[in-house]
Amino acid sequence: MVDLLNYDPNAVSNPNNNIFGLPTDEETARLVIVPVPWEVSVSYGAGTARAPEAILKASMQVDLFDPEVPEGWKNGYYMRQCDRKVLMKSDYLRKEAELYIDYISKGQEVAANQFMCKTMRDVNEGGNFLNQWVYDQTKALLDKGKLVALLGGDHSISLGYLKAIGEKEGDYGILQIDAHCDLRKAYEGFNYSHASIMYNALEEIPQISRIVQVGVRDYGSDEWDYLRNSNGRVVTYFDRDIKNRLFEGDTWKRIVDEIVSTLPQKVYVSFDIDGLDRKLCPHTGTPVPGGFEMEETFYLFRKVIESGRQLIGFDLCEVGISDTDWNANVGARVLFKLCNLLVASNS
Repeated sequence: MVDLLNYDPNAVSNPNNNIFGLPTDEETARLVIVPVPWEVSVSYGAGTARAPEAILKASMQVDLFDPEVPEGWKNGYYMRQCDRKVLMKSDYLRKEAELYIDYISKGQEVAANQFMCKTMRDVNEGGNFLNQWVYDQTKALLDKGKLVALLGGDHSISLGYLKAIGEKEGDYGILQIDAHCDLRKAYEGFNYSHASIMYNALEEIPQISRIVQVGVRDYGSDEWDYLRNSNGRVVTYFDRDIKNRLFEGDTWKRIVDEIVSTLPQKVYVSFDIDGLDRKLCPHTGTPVPGGFEMEETFYLFRKVIESGRQLIGFDLCEVGISDTDWNANVGARVLFKLCNLLVASNS
């Protein structure tokens, strides 16, 4: 058993320890982070499948003192090792998907090419595999009474966990920080594309009463039609509208209070790192100009908790990798804040 009461949070992090340098184990940790090294369907930049390992390394530089949750780390945070079989499957299918995406981008007919037909089947079967794997991993942890977080990987990783937590918690809402709506149906022919995660969640998980999207600034007409016809099940705060309100004298506090008021009692946070300004995440898979400062999103999360609502889980996705550790550094700090807020909301 690990005793964090006698751990010195101001000491140099031991790289042989777990996430944030903590000498934790899964058995005694209150919160378990499940890394999901998967990026099969990404349609632009790649690299997110290897983000969990980069974030783990960068997390050693995160100070454990958070003035909002000073002793949150004492609950114990533990990150599992990346499953190499999942990573290898992602790498293999990603190569197939790249050929397929290049083929259809040139206007070629999929039905006329047996190899492309097989590739589409393989990728879709891979999505089914990944959803079941994530569901099994997260359900087992929830059944043990653990708080659970997912660390991607691309945004498609979340569906299995969203199903598992719905079965445990009943009705809940999703607070989605994202540059994109992710409401496309079978984007590029892939049923479980990263661009389809919220569409699939709404179609397959009846416990999701509402998705509140914040920071969206890149979307298609099909997504616009979907959210307009969702009967309030999707509420979207577009980046452009938020900025216009701020330009005209409104305050972030007032906008946040309005956002929080649209959320149900139980809230799951789905944080796509591209919801932030690109200077904070330059190598995310599908970057878009605009977005938030990190502290703006933290303020929103804090106000959710102060409203009396409960955070029940979260995912952090689409963190990129590069020759420097900047992307992972920012990802590690977002991860630490979300961990602290989740344990604070369930204390």
